[in-house]
Amino acid sequence: IRMKLSANFTLKELTKSDTAIRKGIANEPNSDQIEKLQHLCETLLQPVRDKFGAVTVTSGYRSPELCVAIGSSINSQHCLAEAVDFEVESVDNADLAYWIKDNIKGWDQMILEFYTVGEPNSGWVHCSVADKPRKQFLRAFKKDGKTKYEPILGDIRCG
Repeated sequence: IRMKLSANFTLKELTKSDTAIRKGIANEPNSDQIEKLQHLCETLLQPVRDKFGAVTVTSGYRSPELCVAIGSSINSQHCLAEAVDFEVESVDNADLAYWIKDNIKGWDQMILEFYTVGEPNSGWVHCSVADKPRKQFLRAFKKDGKTKYEPILGDIRCG
């Protein structure tokens, strides 16, 4: 069954994981999580698709077992079906993040992950939606082998 979550997004797209396939991990959201994924698609991904064209989802829903398998936290919003990692081909990831920040209501946490200014295809965008959005606009980067997060103040694209 190809369950549609919005005009251009399917449940399969939001649950696909090469790691889950390789390790035989069931990555199947329950009905409440499917509703949340639908909300995520309708309020975030579909408007991005309508504005920029095809969206590549690299990580959507992740079961707790899958989060553990990839070294993520079981407290991740991916486990709650509230977050998605994605890119849009030919759109600078920073431009994408700033467009969402300025044009999408209800985004909760946006992380420009491992982005390098001047390298438009570097990294990806992580964005979550929540009933009570925190409006955290962050960047993730590696320092001394660890992932660090810091708030984005101003426009990082200006150097």
